[in-house]
Amino acid sequence: MHHPTLSAGWRALLAATVVAAATTVPLSVGPAAAAPNTDRQQQYAAAATEYGVPAVVLLGVSYLESRWDTNAGTPSTSGGYGPMHLTDARHVAALPGRGHHDAGAEDPRGDDSRPARVPAPRPVEAPAPSTAALQTVDAAATLTGATPEALRTDAGLNIRGGAALLSAYQRDLGAPVGADTDPAAWYGAVARYSGADSADAAAAFADEVFTTIGAGEARVTDDGQRITLPARVVRPERSWLDRLGLRRLARPDGVECPRTISCEWIPAPYEAFGDGDYGNHDLSDRPARQKIEYIVIHDTEASWATTLRLVQDPTYVSWHYSLRSVDGHIAQHVKTKDVGWHAGNWYVNAKSIGLEHEGFAAQGTWYTEAMYRTSAKLVRHLALRLGIPLDRQHIIGHDNVPGTIPSTVRGMHWDPGPYWDWTHYFDLLHAPRLDTGTPATGLVRIDPDYATNQPAFTDCVTPGVPCVPRGSSAVVLRSAPSADAPLVNDIALRPDGSPNTMVVSDHGARASAGQTYALAGRQGDWTAIWYLGQRAWFHNPASAPTASWTVGVVATPKPGRTTIPVYGRAYPEQSAYPEGVPYQAISPLQYTLAAGQRYAVGAVLAGEYYRASTFDGSSPGDWTVIRGKNRYAQIQFGHRIMYVDLADVQLLPSPVGAPR
Repeated sequence: MHHPTLSAGWRALLAATVVAAATTVPLSVGPAAAAPNTDRQQQYAAAATEYGVPAVVLLGVSYLESRWDTNAGTPSTSGGYGPMHLTDARHVAALPGRGHHDAGAEDPRGDDSRPARVPAPRPVEAPAPSTAALQTVDAAATLTGATPEALRTDAGLNIRGGAALLSAYQRDLGAPVGADTDPAAWYGAVARYSGADSADAAAAFADEVFTTIGAGEARVTDDGQRITLPARVVRPERSWLDRLGLRRLARPDGVECPRTISCEWIPAPYEAFGDGDYGNHDLSDRPARQKIEYIVIHDTEASWATTLRLVQDPTYVSWHYSLRSVDGHIAQHVKTKDVGWHAGNWYVNAKSIGLEHEGFAAQGTWYTEAMYRTSAKLVRHLALRLGIPLDRQHIIGHDNVPGTIPSTVRGMHWDPGPYWDWTHYFDLLHAPRLDTGTPATGLVRIDPDYATNQPAFTDCVTPGVPCVPRGSSAVVLRSAPSADAPLVNDIALRPDGSPNTMVVSDHGARASAGQTYALAGRQGDWTAIWYLGQRAWFHNPASAPTASWTVGVVATPKPGRTTIPVYGRAYPEQSAYPEGVPYQAISPLQYTLAAGQRYAVGAVLAGEYYRASTFDGSSPGDWTVIRGKNRYAQIQFGHRIMYVDLADVQLLPSPVGAPR
């Protein structure tokens, strides 16, 4: 896919890189792992027989909840446990450690031309209401005779509990029960299992389950169990949904979601307060006024109810969409043409759409498959409509957004954190992959196996205490090719030059799945990348690689330049600003890019500043995009993207001079 902002010459350079790499030989991934266990498959079969549920229905529901994983016994972001996602909200509400970032540290608007808008700390989460959807473990305990604790922690009992619930839901509907019954007649029970409070959301969940059954699935779970769902075409009897008596959502024509997912309009307020202040977003006319470059993935650090209350507060901040964990339902709050205050960087806000996913990053809680799938459908829909490339240079986390100036770098948020499964998410996006590289092509795409990649993070719940070992998208970066070497330093987070840490919120020595870096060296089982102005090493053995090789374009200082500055935003030069509009200084960050270093280029962008400072657009230059002659290269500089002035760098195909 060509990026519309790239010059023809830059596209030709990338094309030449691809052709040059096509003659190389892919790296072998080494011997296959030991054969996985198949006991779990038998547990599904036994539970289906015991409670009279077709096995394909039980497997399909479980897949859409958890992908059959156990998630190390941790709860999902909506309080669900185990392969069947049995919810226990009361138990989860009593656990310590909700929330991961200081809500007062970042100004979500991130516009230096206006006073900082730092929200008050979010309220401590009250115990979740004990609705049926959030407390299914109680009903499962009654039906199976197992204790809630056993249902939360024992995978086999958890599967039995889920089968018992499906059977009970089927009986409540007056529908046929039996392991040999037609799966098509189970549509209503599957819809109810979603926990959705509307017919639209329940139907979207059930449709996805039956789509999964039709396509079939097979995978090895996070605890080494091989499970297979054979493909079976089923035409579900959707009339069973009507018997659930769920409300129907009003869906205005202006809601910007694909028709195949459940989506409603819950608007964020655009409201004046007096004295020139207003909230909680800015009006625009994107993409006609300004191209949208990014989609930013967040997590909420709050329950669904709290999230909706906050986004409807005119004194708070805003984002475009919220996604519910239990069933993947979506609420849109801000039109994509308008600018939300969500990413902490005004340049990124003005050129992005923000999605908040119900969740808590620090606790290592997991995101349901239902939410991953609706999020991916929404993002793909928006990306294709708006011409946004489906790659990690444009589909980014809040943790990939740079600080605007040196003083804001340290306070930038780090959600959705290292437990968001980027590889699976991009598979769901059907994103193209460019895997024609070798070490000689000089670009490395971070690509660990999510389930087996388990960094030893700490402080998920209690300071100083190790997190529960679990899968992660992140690889840890060290200052030398050794597991004993200190982590690399992020000078903005640790100005004294000390190593970063394994604290889960400390992202300064971390790279994430899908991110692309320039190769800086190889030694044995270790690979080095250029990262924040230094070589950063990660374990990448050929027998179990944590990265793949790719091709592209890199930026390096022009000849004769010892170092060049790095920026957190791509603003125009001072002469581009019309009279009456305050100049937004082009302020370099703490980092520098030295001669001999290379960084992967994600885009070439014109310098732009969207002026929006008043409620009615009455200030000079308001509701206009100021553009100058400056052009920038977006680079993967650290864990976050950053920008360099195109006048300071030369762009080269990645194979040129790549270390071996």
